[in-house]
Amino acid sequence: MDARIEVQGLTKRYGRTLAVDGLSFTAPAGVVTGFVGPNGAGKSTTMRLVLGLDAANAGHARVNGRPYTELRHPLRELGALLDATTFHPGRRAGDHLLWLARSNGLPRGRVGEVLELVGLTRAARRRVKTFSLGMKQRLGIAAALLGDPPALMLDEPVNGLDPEGIRWIRGFLRSLAAEGRAVLVSSHLMSELEGTADRLVVIGRGRLIADASVEEVVGAASRGGLTVRTPDRMLATSLLANAGATVASNGDDALEVTGLEVDDVAALLAAGGVRLRELTPHRASLEDAFMQLTNDAVEFEAQR
Repeated sequence: MDARIEVQGLTKRYGRTLAVDGLSFTAPAGVVTGFVGPNGAGKSTTMRLVLGLDAANAGHARVNGRPYTELRHPLRELGALLDATTFHPGRRAGDHLLWLARSNGLPRGRVGEVLELVGLTRAARRRVKTFSLGMKQRLGIAAALLGDPPALMLDEPVNGLDPEGIRWIRGFLRSLAAEGRAVLVSSHLMSELEGTADRLVVIGRGRLIADASVEEVVGAASRGGLTVRTPDRMLATSLLANAGATVASNGDDALEVTGLEVDDVAALLAAGGVRLRELTPHRASLEDAFMQLTNDAVEFEAQR
């Protein structure tokens, strides 16, 4: 099966509010796709539209080529986690999963398997109301995995997890994609997505802002240039300027260089006998890139 989650021309209005505006993108198989945007950008609405929880005003959403609402056994096609606090508080964790398994024709033994996958085997008989938020997140992920689906869609899966849990979910999502599954994960923690996602879909005010690899997004935001640190600052400045670079002093023995690629700078200075202590290309963080992309799409901004 060609696993994928796709939306095409998706539009949703709530009264006068345009929550999603002609949005199109695909989360393909074998890839962790990060789905990001400022608060109010339309991420949660989009995921609800994919699941058929809300009806679109225009466009469509497909899971593995079909509308989610037409899937006979949806848990076998798409595992989803939108809110880890919606479990019945008095139900035991294992019973919750067993109920879901039976609704989709899944064997009872699958419950134990997914509990073990997420580290909740010993909590199977505990009632959900006794769970921490992190444990509820793990239970929600277990439910999403119950049907061994080729596609997964997770909203803020690291919310409430401790550092060990965050490390676990990062590796777990990567392993799911490595198995050929389509993984769409929404998060506001750019540092987590930078180490997890292969691609980013960035939206703002319901519209697509960017759909590219993480490297492409970060590369576009990086300011270019590099830092050269050398005790031979005057010689380095002369060599670089004669080669057409722009050179600015940044205190002590550091120079900020633009106009030449890092390999060219390294070769030029080595040939000139310049002693190097540092040669570092400038690189934006994913958070920096996100802020640049969404600067004009923030709905609510704190006063500085």
